[in-house]
Amino acid sequence: QVQLVESGGGLVQAGGSLRLSCAASGRTFSSYAMGWFRQAPGKEREFVAAVTWSGGGTYYTDSVKGRFTISRDNAKNTVYLQMNNLKPEDTAVYYCVSGTSTQKIRTNAADAWGQGTLVTVSS
Repeated sequence: QVQLVESGGGLVQAGGSLRLSCAASGRTFSSYAMGWFRQAPGKEREFVAAVTWSGGGTYYTDSVKGRFTISRDNAKNTVYLQMNNLKPEDTAVYYCVSGTSTQKIRTNAADAWGQGTLVTVSS
């Protein structure tokens, strides 16, 4: 059974940076696409970013393009989300997800979810 454990969330001022990490276990990490979703208070969960199994392809929602970078280290079974120039509207619980393809992730069909880590951006 796959397990995804996020870390790196916290409180940061607007314009600051954070790096989220997600450690995966329970299946062959390098065979799966990985991604991040977020859910802000009172809002629906939304796709943020995804990366292919090799790391060669990445996808982002428009609101984070140019500010967030998703990457993975298959040797460490870990996926990262580097978040720069953070804005108050980025405040949310961020969830790590895994799926058979980035298309599955982007269409909210990931098959594994982490517990989430809270990111709070103050103005």
